[in-house]
Amino acid sequence: RALLTHGFTVDGEGRKMSKSLGNVVSARKALNDLGADIVRLWVAATDYRGELAWSDEIIKRTSDSYRRIRNTARFLLSNLNGFDPARDSVQPENLLALDAWMIGRSIELQQEIIAAYDDYQFHVIYQKLHNYCVTDLGGFYLDILKDRLYTTQPDSLARRSAQTALYQVAEALVRWIAPILSFTAEEIWENLPGEREASVFLVEWFQGFTPGAPDSELGEGYWETLIAVRDAVNRELENQRSRGALRGGLDAEVTLYCGDELAATLAKLGEELRFVLITSAAEVLPLAEAPADAAATEVAGLALQVQPSEHEKCARCYHRRADVGAFSKHPTLCGRCVLNIDGEGEQRRFA
Repeated sequence: RALLTHGFTVDGEGRKMSKSLGNVVSARKALNDLGADIVRLWVAATDYRGELAWSDEIIKRTSDSYRRIRNTARFLLSNLNGFDPARDSVQPENLLALDAWMIGRSIELQQEIIAAYDDYQFHVIYQKLHNYCVTDLGGFYLDILKDRLYTTQPDSLARRSAQTALYQVAEALVRWIAPILSFTAEEIWENLPGEREASVFLVEWFQGFTPGAPDSELGEGYWETLIAVRDAVNRELENQRSRGALRGGLDAEVTLYCGDELAATLAKLGEELRFVLITSAAEVLPLAEAPADAAATEVAGLALQVQPSEHEKCARCYHRRADVGAFSKHPTLCGRCVLNIDGEGEQRRFA
């Protein structure tokens, strides 16, 4: 009913593999040295409509990509420890805005991946999976999420909302990779919380997504803007680090000089903007007030000023805050951490 054809396997210089050239790679040796899943990922990553090139450099890149996907899964699993999806999952209407966005992004990606599988476009699946792990998850969502996972109270809405999103991402991801990274998928499957079939190969695509209620103000376009702003801040933080002015983002306070539209967008997060930018403080001021030495950015209507924080570092969350040392019972902690340890816990709405 269908016919799939592929090119020859060639070396890194595009020459066909032959004994006379001495460039033949033993499939058995490759499997023994690298493991089956890395070889399978190399096959999936290569556009089979042309020649399939094999070289040490190509395999190194494939191995790096495999580790990125595997390490992403490890992060998901490690932060689902103690999470019972039947008991602890947060209802869609109660999800924090960032978590709802991540679930929605995963739903969209699943549709794209299923379509690529149906068309035998395995290299497209590889590209989408790799970009999802590197950019959407590792480069943005998980990076922001660490503070909430590690500092808020164990049973708080802030943490359970994050775990709900992580659980749904993991349930979907393990199915997406199963046809390609079969052994890795089975390992993940065995360690996911909740009741399940004996094998990932006995289930279909994940249908348990619970996206939050549509929010016209904090939808896809909103978070795309935040990603662009965060990238601009990160570039300036890196410039400061390279000059030795800062050691990390949490040592910094950032002032964002914005045009009216962008200022209104960022203001929606309030105090939680600093958690998205992963700085100890973030202030939004009119673009007209930007000093001459403010750093220009590629984001329209945005200039930045980054300066080292003068406050003490909280020993628990590592944010530099003015109230560190103000609590006799916890002299090395900030007020937020004291609230999470001895009080009712901080409230998060967005991130």
